[in-house]
Amino acid sequence: MVKPLEEMTLEELWQLFPIFLVEHKSEWQDWYADEKSELEKLLGADVIKSIEHIGSTAIPAIWAKNIVDILLQVENPTDMMRAQAILVANGWRLMSESSNRMSFNKGYTENGFADRVFHLHLRLSGDCDELYFRDYLRQHPDLAQDYQKLKLSLWKKFEHDRDGYTEAKSDFIQNYTHLAKEVIPDING
Repeated sequence: MVKPLEEMTLEELWQLFPIFLVEHKSEWQDWYADEKSELEKLLGADVIKSIEHIGSTAIPAIWAKNIVDILLQVENPTDMMRAQAILVANGWRLMSESSNRMSFNKGYTENGFADRVFHLHLRLSGDCDELYFRDYLRQHPDLAQDYQKLKLSLWKKFEHDRDGYTEAKSDFIQNYTHLAKEVIPDING
């Protein structure tokens, strides 16, 4: 009998959903466009401030987890709570939440990853460091390749430790996000 995801320990989840990297796929942009359209239908313009494709799948020519990350910004906490209720009612799984951030996923099943997997980062408007990092790496393909090398070097070491994998990349991400904020005009401008 397959155990429901909600009953699995973190270690069991990491075994079922390991870190794995694949070569860049052009269809990730299509996955994002399809999901963006669905989100716009579900939430409407009165809730959505912006929707952006973020993460490594949004950076050309680098290896990434086969998971499309989406940043959804809303204007205020009321819109955040409305979005949460609608997302959960429509198949998104709430993974974590704080006062101004929520993370959801779709495509995780008791048997492993579905064909299309998404992470949705719900934030208040202006909480968008990922956009700076994405845009900076898009503008600097050499640094994007350095980021790919870092990720490939961490992959097997942290295959079943998602938190460790994320933490091991954090200095690189923070350094280039900080630099991007110095040279890229205000993204929310």
